[in-house]
Amino acid sequence: MAKIGYALSSEEHPPLDLVRYGKIAEESGFNFIMVSDHFHPWLESQGHSPFVWSVIGGLSQVTKNVRIGTGVTCPTVRTHPAVIAQAAATAACMLPGRFLLGLGTGENLNEHITGEHWPPIDIRQEMLEEATEIIRLLMGGEEENYWGNYYTVENARLYTYPTEPPPIYIAASGTDSAQLAGAIGDGLISTAPKEDLVEAYEEAGGNRSKTIGQVTVCWAEDEAEARKTAHEIWRFTALPGTLSADLPTPAHFESASKLVTEEQVAESIICGPDKKKHLEGIQEMIDAGFEEVYIHQVGRDQEGFFEFYKKNILPEMGT
Repeated sequence: MAKIGYALSSEEHPPLDLVRYGKIAEESGFNFIMVSDHFHPWLESQGHSPFVWSVIGGLSQVTKNVRIGTGVTCPTVRTHPAVIAQAAATAACMLPGRFLLGLGTGENLNEHITGEHWPPIDIRQEMLEEATEIIRLLMGGEEENYWGNYYTVENARLYTYPTEPPPIYIAASGTDSAQLAGAIGDGLISTAPKEDLVEAYEEAGGNRSKTIGQVTVCWAEDEAEARKTAHEIWRFTALPGTLSADLPTPAHFESASKLVTEEQVAESIICGPDKKKHLEGIQEMIDAGFEEVYIHQVGRDQEGFFEFYKKNILPEMGT
């Protein structure tokens, strides 16, 4: 059976709540936890965006066995990859054997804040490849230099680093990124239940057993209530094309998503208390080839979600 994880949505909750939810997730039977890494929330209604590395430090003190990873970190524009290497090395030391580093090409929403140019996707993929190489290089604990097309590292050495470097998973929503994940990553992360992504990843050298898919749900005792919550907090998910990667501020996402309806949101988010729908959503990701699936619960009622999954979903998945 697939391992089932839990998504800590940094955009929706303050840091101490995230740490508390991580503890409850482990106690409820979830196998792993992925934490989103944002500077801004997607929408003003979400209301939060704490620093992911501080949250991971807190999680290291309240969990015992679950794996914890970033879902995902962009190491290319907002933060230099050498700094990400130090952050990831420290996290791996605080979570020995149970930290994974999820990396991706990022969104303008978070990365433009330093005033740097937001490059097109092909350049972002090249930057991600170079950044991943730097992170791996520094994990050895030796003094290193690196002169690339996008980054320079001079006389850098990590003095605190894990015995074994954490695995690096690469996020992908299209086949080009999936191929990149297979070529440079130890695993694949995606929110799209598409078999061609897993195939492209595997064809490029990726290990099919190291694949993680995210399913977004909005559990509530009443489906109408769940649809309303999902629309209020996560309606941007219905935006077409590359808007999610290219819009620069929460205000832009608010404007772009004004015409999105509850019905459109419900097409991509499982809403309500129907056990069958939740299981089908997880199975769809498994059928696409993902070996592990983590669940993002939209909204404030995380405790109700935990109870529902502990009683109705996790036992069905063998957790």
